[in-house]
Amino acid sequence: MKASPEDQKQLLALQKMDTRVQQLDHSVKTLPQLAELEQLHAQASEITSRLNLHEGEREDAELEISRIESDVAVVQARIQRNSERAATATAKDAQALDTDIAALNKRRNDLEEIEFSVMERVEEIEASITSVQAERDEVRQRQEALESTKADLMADIDREREKIQQDRAALVNALPADLVELYEKQRARYGVGAGLLQGGVSQGSNMALTPTDLQAIRNTPADEVVLCPESACILVRTDESGL
Repeated sequence: MKASPEDQKQLLALQKMDTRVQQLDHSVKTLPQLAELEQLHAQASEITSRLNLHEGEREDAELEISRIESDVAVVQARIQRNSERAATATAKDAQALDTDIAALNKRRNDLEEIEFSVMERVEEIEASITSVQAERDEVRQRQEALESTKADLMADIDREREKIQQDRAALVNALPADLVELYEKQRARYGVGAGLLQGGVSQGSNMALTPTDLQAIRNTPADEVVLCPESACILVRTDESGL
């Protein structure tokens, strides 16, 4: 294939753009914020689990308090009823009722002590919930800050990529279609479309060419497109090539 030396040199600019786009694509996947966000996501999930556990414990304790209060109300009603009956009962029946009332009073006191203990447990649980909620809020703030930073970085990357794509399109339009087609073909196959031959070293493969290969290139006209024998990219020759 024939192409002017100047057009071949432009392939280096094209390759530089494509390499930069690859770097940008890689940076999108390796932003440090992504790893930290992943860690925070795991941390947030663990915090949510603990919060749900504590809230479940509080709900169970509150239900227990409700049951105790219901039992206290039943006992209190029996005490009231027995007290009323004792006022008009015979001496024998009144004595039995007084004994029952004493047992009921003890039962009520026991229930109230249990209720007080459960209420103390609720306070402890609520303190734990408050502490965990503070952890959750802190993690959320860190997530929001990282998401904002990530969004800014992504926007910068997108702007740079868009500018490169615009410049690339303009350059491609200015080059011969068959030369661009060969460049794209070699880049798709081997990862590098064009490389500079500098001091006898192919920048496409980062390897020094053999004396035989260099002699063959010296004998090739400047407007003939040469492929790197190592990387198969288009080998661009300049005054730096050492030919």
